[in-house]
Amino acid sequence: MQKTPFFQLNPHSGASFSCATLLFWGLLGPAPLAAQPAADGKKFINTYCAGCHGGKSPAGGYQVAPLLAPDSFREHPEAWTAAMKRVHNAEMPPKAAPSPGLKHREDFVSWVQNGLRAEACPSGPVAGNAPARRLSRSQYASSVRDLLNLHVDVASAFPVDGAGGEGFDNAAETLFLSPILAEKYLEAAKTALNFAAKDPRSRARFLIAKPDAGLSAEAAAKKILDEFLPRAFRRPVDVADSRFYLDLFRTAQKRGDSFEDAILYSLRAVLVSPQFLFRSELPNHGPQQRLLDDYALASRLSYFLWGSAPDSLLLALAAEGKLQDPEILKGQVARMLRNTKSFDFVQSFIEQWLRTRDLGQSFQPDAKLYPLWSDEELRGDIRYQPVLFFQEILTNNLSLLNLIDSKFTIATRKLQKLYGLNVKPPRPDVGQQPQRIELPEGTNRGGLLGMAAVLAVSSHPHRTSPVLRGKWMLEAILGTPPPPAPPNVPALEEGAAVAATSLRERLAQHRANPVCASCHSRIDPLGFALENYDVIGRYRTEEAGQPIDNSGELMDGSKFAGPAELKAVLLRKKELVMRNLTNKMLGYALGRGLTLQDSCTVDQIVAEIEKNDYSAHSLINAVVLSTPFRYQAGATLVTRKVQEERKK
Repeated sequence: MQKTPFFQLNPHSGASFSCATLLFWGLLGPAPLAAQPAADGKKFINTYCAGCHGGKSPAGGYQVAPLLAPDSFREHPEAWTAAMKRVHNAEMPPKAAPSPGLKHREDFVSWVQNGLRAEACPSGPVAGNAPARRLSRSQYASSVRDLLNLHVDVASAFPVDGAGGEGFDNAAETLFLSPILAEKYLEAAKTALNFAAKDPRSRARFLIAKPDAGLSAEAAAKKILDEFLPRAFRRPVDVADSRFYLDLFRTAQKRGDSFEDAILYSLRAVLVSPQFLFRSELPNHGPQQRLLDDYALASRLSYFLWGSAPDSLLLALAAEGKLQDPEILKGQVARMLRNTKSFDFVQSFIEQWLRTRDLGQSFQPDAKLYPLWSDEELRGDIRYQPVLFFQEILTNNLSLLNLIDSKFTIATRKLQKLYGLNVKPPRPDVGQQPQRIELPEGTNRGGLLGMAAVLAVSSHPHRTSPVLRGKWMLEAILGTPPPPAPPNVPALEEGAAVAATSLRERLAQHRANPVCASCHSRIDPLGFALENYDVIGRYRTEEAGQPIDNSGELMDGSKFAGPAELKAVLLRKKELVMRNLTNKMLGYALGRGLTLQDSCTVDQIVAEIEKNDYSAHSLINAVVLSTPFRYQAGATLVTRKVQEERKK
């Protein structure tokens, strides 16, 4: 049998592994410490693993003997992670071998999870790696916009960035530079400056000098570069930087270019410089973690909350060495969230977290079955509702529990009609503009789960799917994805022959397969509770001429019927929802995948949120004040040796 690696480390995270995937394997979140005695965990290894992965020739080259050592969680975390993943996904033991039941698997996974968490960071939260990364497509567009005061998206032709880290496109793991993208940067720089030079508002932003009485062409160029370079590079520039770009200006003038053409030539070089295109920080050569320098912190904060470069106030605070002051940092967070530029952050985070970015792109409801979807204005209202809802929570520092259930929502007239809401808006003069409306009791529209965007993206184009909706909830809301479906599972039958059978009955037949039943008993009840909503979010009481059964029961015995009771269950599990939201927000803020060591930071942030009654600002502030956000990891022994060799 060919031997394949049992696990593979993430090259961007050193010897660490994902905190998010740790929750992935936890099914329903962190179990109580000592959920299973150590002796039982090791008995599991001996019973189900040692037969193939022991002895002199272990299968796949994976040896379980190190796992049985007293300090194995500290000494071999990667090996434990690999074992936990395979057991959770039912990939091990193999089919022909004796297999544990689902409860036995869960107990083992919880035991491993707790063991790894206990060893993750005994000294408290630690800073993680912060690899250099290029600006994402949206970050590049916003940075050019603010640098030139140019309201043209010059990055629209760039390739779409793939998701990495915690599922976001700002993750360092995916932000490398390809030859094709390098060519597009050259084109974009030329296009941006050509547009900006023709727009009076833009010209006033960056062409701040010109040759005139008493001012030479070179002196005017130097004045422009001295103002432009620190904003473009997001830090002070040294003499060598200034001289390089001034030399480019001189070269262009020598070949006969006009002053303006020569300075634009120099500025194009700035916009394709690695110092503009990439975010990198001064290396920490010492073994201990240390505070970031203020300019690096300004960039982290700005690209987190604005998706763009720091503004003049952030750079001024960095220059004064004040940005590390916690009170000043919190003041800047409040200011930045009030700024209209924070909408880019809200939209980027929400649409990727909830996957509603797929609406109208990779996912389209069947327009013949749902003709309302053909209304372009309504489609826009549907897509932006969760974004504007989260912005309302952030702007007014409301409780994050509103994400689960709320007494208000954000809606337009068309959305109110779609939802059957007979609510008079507080400002009838606004017309079709989205606005906050207070919800009467019993509307089932509070929180995210009653929104058409969420309900559509977790459906099939032609019908609802309790499986897709339940899976979406486990992944997006609870952060506890089910294991992958086993191979060769037949698709659910469709068509006229089964039209008289309710979807619930067909799924019951589907679950007759014992292999499917163990996972679907977790997935389906969550989805059944949302069956009152059709594909585009309209409320209904019947499906295929039969009353909808919206009842469900979780593995812990929690029973519910319909969306209102489901939300009540989720509110009882709010710690799990908040932990998942924290994982997502921290991963987005850091722009990388979380490691197991980051779980200690997540614990602290969740505790801070609870202490502050789940206020939205407490989440953002706790992320910004966290060790991984404000600190820089120390160099590893290997890195220090490489650095020493380079100095020789």
